[in-house]
Amino acid sequence: MKNIIAILYIGSMVLVTSCKKYFDVNANPNNATSATPELILPQAITASAGNLNAFNTYGAQLTGYMANAGGYGGFGVSFTYNFTSSNFNNLWAGVYDNLEDYQAILNKTSDVATYSYFNAAARIMKVFSFQLLVDAYNDVPYIEALQGANKLSPAYTDAKEIYKDLASQLDTAINTINAGATTVAVKPLGTSDVLFKGDVKLWKKLANTLKLRLVIHANGKVNFANTNFSSDGFLTTDALINPGFVRDNGKQNPEWDTWTWTYSGSARGKAWMPSTFIMTFYNGIKLTDAGRGAAVYYQFPSTPSNTLGYENNSISSSPEGSFWYPGTDRGGSSAGDATGALKGPDAGMPLITAAESYFLQAEGVVNGILSTGNAEALFKNGITASFKYLYAKPDGTITGTPEADAADYILNNNSSYLADFSKAGTKEQKLEAIITQKYIALNMVNSDEAWNEYRRTHYPVLVNTAGANGTQTFASTESESTRPDRLPTRILYPVSEGAYNSSNLPKNITPFSSLIFWAQ
Repeated sequence: MKNIIAILYIGSMVLVTSCKKYFDVNANPNNATSATPELILPQAITASAGNLNAFNTYGAQLTGYMANAGGYGGFGVSFTYNFTSSNFNNLWAGVYDNLEDYQAILNKTSDVATYSYFNAAARIMKVFSFQLLVDAYNDVPYIEALQGANKLSPAYTDAKEIYKDLASQLDTAINTINAGATTVAVKPLGTSDVLFKGDVKLWKKLANTLKLRLVIHANGKVNFANTNFSSDGFLTTDALINPGFVRDNGKQNPEWDTWTWTYSGSARGKAWMPSTFIMTFYNGIKLTDAGRGAAVYYQFPSTPSNTLGYENNSISSSPEGSFWYPGTDRGGSSAGDATGALKGPDAGMPLITAAESYFLQAEGVVNGILSTGNAEALFKNGITASFKYLYAKPDGTITGTPEADAADYILNNNSSYLADFSKAGTKEQKLEAIITQKYIALNMVNSDEAWNEYRRTHYPVLVNTAGANGTQTFASTESESTRPDRLPTRILYPVSEGAYNSSNLPKNITPFSSLIFWAQ
């Protein structure tokens, strides 16, 4: 079965990289096709892994995880943030193409009780995908989207209304799973589920966790129909997509394939290196974190860094395999089996980690969204879960002692409320601690969510006064932003929307003043 899933992966990677389908099911999701939900679901979830890789790259460049390495030029808008409609087009195209897969499953399984689990999984992944779009673009086609030839120029839906409906869709998904459990002939997800291996209880926990993220992001700006959560609880384990990633052509973990080596051993992604700002959370300038620093970075604590936009001849070039691969085996055709964010070609791709789930819960308790739970305990669980994820190798084997190291980390940084929650005396300090630790945990894992959280909360705190250096801000030295933080607010709608849906395209959107509805 692993080989079968690997074949499905080849198809979905073709989708992500060239917009050509391995399974030609998306020309019009209203038309019948020969593909079954059992065949569509694994390639759709695997395509989501490719999209997550693209979003991780976008987020890492904007939220201070990355800076330009030495020996490379042509960074353009990566330095200035003065984006055009030609930048980051792969995000929009990739997600909408993927959404057609999930809609095809929903169309095929509507009112088919035996396919309840497939319907619910597709619905949850559809919610996840639309939140990616809203958090990047704000208003997007939603109500009229995914109708194929029946609606070629879909209207845009207000982002707040999309959020409201997404939360309701998650409630529906949980109810659908519960109803399916009472159907004798319900089809198990089985090997079609390359996320949770058929465990529908984890799908319900994912739905609750995503709903919590929606409610927290919205911050009282959305009139949700229901802000309660099912008794199934939230994720306490990492949700990792893995259809059988392996070191082979078109079958590698997409993040590994982007930032380390191709399957044949050619170097990837050498134009970027860690930023000076992110390193301050490991090297003692803001916090000391030798454990996770060594798990993530090559040659830590001597890992070179840079400030985005700063260029001179002394800036280090990125080594083959990048600074985000900590392994000493730098042979492109043999490297792997390591810790950190880039573990190996066979590692799972994180949809959402247990660390993020715990930090969401901690914030939910602090803000009164969750009526039960201990914020400090959840905060500590989030730090521990981050250590566990980064200490894990591709097969899940844990190196070292993440629980003990997490406890030592809190103890060694007990002078700072950013690590020792008991020292956070105010609500704002508690929120700053939660988001700052989430920022550290999401480093090159789900970087786009860290970018979302910065725009929502303005944590971690930046210093942007005249003369501020790379330890104080992750803003580019060449920024053209007019904002006090010298950062952009968003990316622009893709050029394709201006060409094919111009009558509905929101007007006067700029990268320095147009906010996502939940942003500051």
